[in-house]
Amino acid sequence: MTVDVVTFGCRLNIYESELIRREAESAGLADTVIVNSCAVTGEAVRQARQNIRRLRRERPQARIVVTGCAAQTEAETFAAMPEVDRVVGNDDKFDAAKLAGAERVAVGDIMASRTIARPAVERQPGHTRGFVQVQNGCDHRCTFCVIPFGRGNSRSLGVDDVVAQVRRFVEHGAREVVLTGVDITSYGVDLAGAPKLGALVKRILREVPDLPRLRLSSIDSVEADRDLIDALGEEERLMPHLHLSLQAGDDMILKRMKRRHTRADAIAFCDEVRRLRPDVAFGADIIAGFPTETEGMFQRSLDLVDDCGLTQLHVFPFSPRPGTPAARMPQLDRETVKDRARRLRDKGEAALGAQLSRQVGARRSVLVEMGNVGHTAQFLPVRLASPVAPGIILDLTIAGHNGRQLLAA
Repeated sequence: MTVDVVTFGCRLNIYESELIRREAESAGLADTVIVNSCAVTGEAVRQARQNIRRLRRERPQARIVVTGCAAQTEAETFAAMPEVDRVVGNDDKFDAAKLAGAERVAVGDIMASRTIARPAVERQPGHTRGFVQVQNGCDHRCTFCVIPFGRGNSRSLGVDDVVAQVRRFVEHGAREVVLTGVDITSYGVDLAGAPKLGALVKRILREVPDLPRLRLSSIDSVEADRDLIDALGEEERLMPHLHLSLQAGDDMILKRMKRRHTRADAIAFCDEVRRLRPDVAFGADIIAGFPTETEGMFQRSLDLVDDCGLTQLHVFPFSPRPGTPAARMPQLDRETVKDRARRLRDKGEAALGAQLSRQVGARRSVLVEMGNVGHTAQFLPVRLASPVAPGIILDLTIAGHNGRQLLAA
């Protein structure tokens, strides 16, 4: 049997799972399930454990290998599961010999890593877009976040390598490329000359003229450089959709999170980008129920949705991660955390519904994907009226929406 990779978490994990699959299959691994885990919340870890138990019931003879961020940060947790055959750290998950090894735990010091996985993927099966990992790790230490301990310090893929990977995707039929990483706005700090993300974006668009769409994954707005902001205003092929790592709307909570921006910074950034690119859409990560958060502080996070014009929210109920400073702060009761997360999601759904309504009657450029759906430049999902081959970009009239998707005429 072939190698199966079960993926949890972010777009970066999606990209890396394909690298893992190819490496494992090329090395001849068989009847193996590799779980690429996520550690961003306690719920993500719980889901991974739950799925591992299910996989063991369904595949009693298969070898189950756990890797990814949760394997790096909680190796003992997974090694203690009788269903798991091997735990492999984040730095070794592309090494087939490590995936195939007999030792139960192979987790090294991620902070010692100075390299990034070399690109080796032409296109992910089932995807009309390609993901290019331009950066990994994080040098910041937000008080709630365990990811630096799963990913290590920030390190970047060289500009020439990024451009070559984008070109390779286009040559193999990709119509959109997404630049992804853990903290992509810190791109280049470790490279000679310290090139910034904006310079990288401009070079990709200049040197790969046949690329129709370039998209960014989540960014930290306070780190956005001038070239990047200018590119958003000048380059139509750079998609007008930014997902922002905002986390909260109250300055005291942001300070306790050890974030690097204020509420005013976030609003000013959105205002400036919207002035340069009026059709831009903003998404954001926001945490509900951070320790010490009062009702008034939470209200400022709710208000931030309107103040920044956010329409695509990722809401995280605060989850104390072992070893982080926030886990030692005074915690809110879980019902309050869940209630605030629900209210924030309701706010986000209302904002998304209003944005969808504003699209009705408009013509939109849509990249067609699998399953008779596609996405606009603003990353709004569109349900097509009739089947179209994936990978085609169409100009479509939006006839309506169902609250979550646009409906093409």
